[in-house]
Amino acid sequence: MNPRRIVAVLLGILALGLAGAPGALAAEDIVCTFKDKRFDEISGMAPSVRHPEVLWLHNDSGGGPRIFAVDATTCKTLATLTISGATARDFESIASGRDGQGRPVLWLGDIGDNLDSWSSVEILRIREPKKLRDRTVKAKTFAFTYADRPHNAEALLADPAGPRLWAVTKQLAHGSLYALPAPLRPGVVNIARPVRKEGGLITDGAISPNGDRYVLRDYVDAVIYDGLPPGREVARIHLPYQAQGEAISWTPDGLGLLVTSERDDRLIRVSVPLVLRPAGQVPAEGR
Repeated sequence: MNPRRIVAVLLGILALGLAGAPGALAAEDIVCTFKDKRFDEISGMAPSVRHPEVLWLHNDSGGGPRIFAVDATTCKTLATLTISGATARDFESIASGRDGQGRPVLWLGDIGDNLDSWSSVEILRIREPKKLRDRTVKAKTFAFTYADRPHNAEALLADPAGPRLWAVTKQLAHGSLYALPAPLRPGVVNIARPVRKEGGLITDGAISPNGDRYVLRDYVDAVIYDGLPPGREVARIHLPYQAQGEAISWTPDGLGLLVTSERDDRLIRVSVPLVLRPAGQVPAEGR
């Protein structure tokens, strides 16, 4: 991480500590630790649609055009996908879902722009493989920009049932939720439209597997909303301390959240408030 980013992170944490709304302290468990030395700047992760108990994750800028399938219970690396022709300028988020034909896909957000200066950023659509093995894959690339001006963003949200996508920009005071065109058009620069303001320094987000809620995180808290974006805030929880908390996703059953970070080899499960769990689903310890 360059010095500019270090300063931004420190200032952001200070600002959140002084001005952030209070949240409940969430129960947490270390699921496993990553042993793969390549995972030095984990920036995004998403659950597999095809493969139970599998997560897809990627590194930040400098990690190359690769994503990794890992076992969500052991943290063992199961497969490495190298994306043919991808520039990997600044990968910041990954989301799983389905394309317009209902096929399982991964949406990879090359959406970082630390200087808010690039004329466009990219989303890569990757067909999720049926078998997990090391391979080189192709991606469909879609360029987009924002209706007002260039922005840095680290959160990409995907409707689990179709091709709708949202991006959340990362700014110190506040970011904004933007809706992308659905479906995205190749060969042109798509325009993301603002929906509403969000909190400051949003580093990732995810929609639950059945689309009944979504979460946005910063370096300190996670905020849970009902429905698909834009939803109503229903809970705010404190996340476990990590040096630079970046990635978040839902557990496959939607009963908890998984978080990890740059410069931290732990995959941590965070509980969500009981009232937010799907009806009829009670954690084992409560039965």
